[in-house]
Amino acid sequence: MKAPALFLAHGSPMLAIEDNTYTAFLKKLGEGIRPQAVVIFTAHWMTRQPMVSAVEGTYDMIYDFSGFPRELHEVVYPARGSVEWAERVRERLGGVAEVAVDPTRGLDHGSWVLLYRLFPKADIPVVQASVVPWWTPKQLFQLGEALRPLRDEGLMIIGSGGTVHNLMALRWEGHAEADAWAVAFDDWLLSQSSFHSEEVFDYENKAPYAKQAVPTPEHLAPYWIAYGAGSRDQALRVLFREYQYGSLSLMAVAF
Repeated sequence: MKAPALFLAHGSPMLAIEDNTYTAFLKKLGEGIRPQAVVIFTAHWMTRQPMVSAVEGTYDMIYDFSGFPRELHEVVYPARGSVEWAERVRERLGGVAEVAVDPTRGLDHGSWVLLYRLFPKADIPVVQASVVPWWTPKQLFQLGEALRPLRDEGLMIIGSGGTVHNLMALRWEGHAEADAWAVAFDDWLLSQSSFHSEEVFDYENKAPYAKQAVPTPEHLAPYWIAYGAGSRDQALRVLFREYQYGSLSLMAVAF
């Protein structure tokens, strides 16, 4: 069975220790999927050229955040690397761009928070991949296209980021209702992606509230890669959609 291509918001690191509707969704999602391996493109590994991790054995943990409870720094997710799958990913991406390999980099929270919820037994081999956020959306899309054939061999492709990710706009008090501008941006993005419109790649000029929703591009970059890895003959499916703190988009999309 073809493995999925997904964009998954990784939200706050607190997802690793909090129970809410999104973590329940991730748990159920993971229970229904059994890929041969996972490649996860994380917004928290930004590089000047695409890179993939080729780790032998178990990944180290990277706690790339501060100001959170001590409990979060005690979470350990002993994911296994796969040099073989890393090489297959590198080879496919190499048809689009020069790709480097990192044999030592640990998992950052953009990766382990999601994987901890999806596959808590840590029994799926993982390849972590970087994003080059200053590449155009079309260039990032082409990286996903290059990986698309590996889905037929059981490779699950995850883009881990956030479609609306403006930390300065968050409203921390209570359970804030979703901000209309955040919803409008996501509505436009999903609509244009569903119709495979070329305009989606010009979101900075065409999408409503683009600068407010995406003040910096790194968290949206994984979306384009997952989108590129998707099936061209099927419409995308929104698997989950909520907003925390008014505008922090928690969205899961299957391509």
